[in-house]
Amino acid sequence: MPLAEPLAEPSFESCFISASDGLRLHFRDYGSPLDPGLPVVCLPGLTRSAADFGPLASALAGGLAGNRRRRVLALDYRGRGLSGYDRDWKNYSLPVENDDILSVLTAAGVERAVLVGTSRGGLHVMLLSATRPSIIAGAVLNDIGPVLEPQGLARIRSYVGKLPPPKSEADAVDLLKRLMSEHFKGLREADWALYAKLTFADETGRFGGRYDQKLMKTIESIDLEQPAPALWAQFDGLRAVPLLAIRGGNSDLLSPATLAEMARRHPNCETYIVEGEGHPPLLIDAPSIQRIAAFVAQTEG
Repeated sequence: MPLAEPLAEPSFESCFISASDGLRLHFRDYGSPLDPGLPVVCLPGLTRSAADFGPLASALAGGLAGNRRRRVLALDYRGRGLSGYDRDWKNYSLPVENDDILSVLTAAGVERAVLVGTSRGGLHVMLLSATRPSIIAGAVLNDIGPVLEPQGLARIRSYVGKLPPPKSEADAVDLLKRLMSEHFKGLREADWALYAKLTFADETGRFGGRYDQKLMKTIESIDLEQPAPALWAQFDGLRAVPLLAIRGGNSDLLSPATLAEMARRHPNCETYIVEGEGHPPLLIDAPSIQRIAAFVAQTEG
């Protein structure tokens, strides 16, 4: 059942570094490098920010259910959250962002971690299996796989960069309900309010846009009449590490068939379905957080 309120967050530090091209990048740093647990790195979706992982990061850093306390990093890609906006929208690409992720991990001194990737973040996890496999101790892919369903891509393309930013919590909740209620039938009013806060509220509590509107240009050229290139080779790069594949029960981007094939191909893949939620599951409900916490502890063991 979704949480009515976010979990109490242990303190985190907002950290800033320079990318290889000088752009300022932001990440949240929960816990401490001295904490004994294996670090966790959280990578958000296309237009999302580090704030999405607040409840999950808090639980993991705080030692949920007897787990060891651990350091958790949650990243803002360039053009999202508190990271700088790029003057050239073409740099909002997977290769450039992947290099940014590696810059953050190097600056933070993280050499090995469990990676949690939501949607686009999961694509980055699969790419990192080729660019820096030694960093990945385990992987959580949240509603993403090697095959992307065209109806999901079409829905995302229909609203990214095309909506007026909300001016209040009520506006934000109404906007999310118009866009997402068909696929997120399991949310209560308090959950919609939390979803709106994670999506649109800045560090001062003010509601508005949280990403560069030019992100729309990165998906305008997608030809929905042609299947997106499958990423099975990149997915197979994760065969050496434990994997938890999560799917929203109402997802239109990750199909049940793709999830089943992921489990068949990977020798150590667990699957978890978040009923009543679509693409992507919010990871704010207690069962999902506990499931990921158990996976991290198992990977560490």
